[in-house]
Amino acid sequence: MKKTLFILTFLVLALSASAQDVKNQLNPVYHGVTSLAIAPDARAGGMGDIGAATDPDVNSQYWNPAKYPFCISRSGVSLNYTPWLRQLVNDIDLANITGYYRLGDYDALSGSLRYFSLGEVWTEDETTSFKPYEMAVDLAYSRMLSETFSAGVALRYIYSDLAYRGEGDDEMRPGSAFAADIALYHNGYLNLGGHESQLGWGLNVSNIGSKISYDEGNTSEFLPTNLRLGASLLVPFDEYNTLTIAADANKLLVPTRPTMEQYLATLPEDQRELEKENYGAYRTWLEGEGYYNVSPISGIFKSFHDAPNGAKEEFQEIQWSVGLEYAYNNQFFLRGGYHYEHPNKGNRQYYTVGAGFKMNVFSLDASYVISTAQSNPLDQTLRFSLAFDMDGIGDLLGKKRRR
Repeated sequence: MKKTLFILTFLVLALSASAQDVKNQLNPVYHGVTSLAIAPDARAGGMGDIGAATDPDVNSQYWNPAKYPFCISRSGVSLNYTPWLRQLVNDIDLANITGYYRLGDYDALSGSLRYFSLGEVWTEDETTSFKPYEMAVDLAYSRMLSETFSAGVALRYIYSDLAYRGEGDDEMRPGSAFAADIALYHNGYLNLGGHESQLGWGLNVSNIGSKISYDEGNTSEFLPTNLRLGASLLVPFDEYNTLTIAADANKLLVPTRPTMEQYLATLPEDQRELEKENYGAYRTWLEGEGYYNVSPISGIFKSFHDAPNGAKEEFQEIQWSVGLEYAYNNQFFLRGGYHYEHPNKGNRQYYTVGAGFKMNVFSLDASYVISTAQSNPLDQTLRFSLAFDMDGIGDLLGKKRRR
């Protein structure tokens, strides 16, 4: 039986399903391992999917690992769970565990493990099922270079098994890849209306690495190499009440795939109508154009100037997020945000809301997505996060021992 690799196409189409009203203009940036682009935690999820420069927390590994040296607690662990694309299916889930440990006053080690399950998928004859999944494990080191500035690097191993392989079938195989992140973070202070406010900015270039292939290198897909730049401002109104305002700009550093329209334009006019559904010829043309032969590093630089419609379309490839977080006594949190992606690039436009509760030893957060685009499969997405402050647990156990 032929292997079923439709899952890749399914994910891309699902994430851009709300853009079908502009399908003639739709030209998203294609890449493999789509799950790496899914935000794992509820705090950032409640603020419009931002985190490059927000106050450091245990889940900084995904957003900006350079933030960890600024964490107040010496160590922490979090568990995150997201039921994904519930508007389409009921068995796709993302699970993530993240932890960090500060080494002295200036250094930190951190790591995470994510597992993305695509549920149970049946073969075309509905006689056999399989369970495709993707996973990634990473480890990061970060260091404070001054009182207000830090840097971090992360290494990541990625494994993706999306295809059914029957007996004697060896065309498609699981894909694997290696990647790295480079991150910077600045955390300073300024006087604002008589209040000492915290001003931060952050940059994270993630998933710089090899391509991933499911057919022993005959064809390869780019990883979702990504540039995230953000800023945040935390304003304390008094001893108990604070407000954080933050924003992120996000761009995939992946070449824009030449469109079918570009391919048709190379043909004589009398052939264009006949060839507009010939995707085999289109793929062969892509290979001839060298799209699949572009190296990952060349692809990063190419991604800034290769959009078919020039600078206008390059600007459309930037995703924008803004978010707010209100905190009372650093224990109760209310959050809100907005995420915007241009209709031609996927049309993921949604508001987010969230809340959190924090004690000495643990914190619990939840977030909810409210789509503004019609028929968006991300609508009503829930995220849950449970984090543990290991210092707080240690202090609690120490008090019990002393008693």
